[in-house]
Amino acid sequence: MPIKPDPMVWRTLLSSCIVHKNIELGELAAKNLLDLEPEDSASYVLLSNMYAVSRRWNYRDQTREMMKNRGVRKEPGRSWIEVMNKIHAFFVGDEIYEYLEELNNRAADIGYVQDHNSLLNETEMEQKDPTLYVHSEKLAVTFALLSLPDGIPIRVMKNLRVCSDCHNWIKFISRISNREIVVRDAYRFHHFENGNCSCKDFW
Repeated sequence: MPIKPDPMVWRTLLSSCIVHKNIELGELAAKNLLDLEPEDSASYVLLSNMYAVSRRWNYRDQTREMMKNRGVRKEPGRSWIEVMNKIHAFFVGDEIYEYLEELNNRAADIGYVQDHNSLLNETEMEQKDPTLYVHSEKLAVTFALLSLPDGIPIRVMKNLRVCSDCHNWIKFISRISNREIVVRDAYRFHHFENGNCSCKDFW
């Protein structure tokens, strides 16, 4: 590169290494990223996720322990949506689960499979509260579908990077609801329409 990589460059590279399961390059990106931003929780989470999707549970646990020892705390995920000139905020654990379950069933009918196993080992999957798989952007989209008239695009703001499962879920929901859904996460805009996203599944 003609310029020195900044944290955004290293973070993007690390995110790509999660998708492609390239551990060696991901560790290099993480080292540089943690040197530049040792207090940023997103860096540790990305590194932990890379080890998790590669089933390297010990390394994942070591990364979480390093984060804890350094006093770095993960910011809780939240999403916002405007409905009728009022801003609504959603956190993991909010209650809109009945309609969300209906949406999940309709999405499953056309091929959606929830990806909640990739970051947890078998023991953790058995102990995990199923409602914790529901991230805030799913709640925001569900609320919008209940509240907004047909044909109005749904626009959601997210303070963290949207995870792969939520990204995949919103693609299916845009298809079954015939609705344009725009999600602005911590790094980019995602325009979902008819089962596709503008990022082409790389973000």
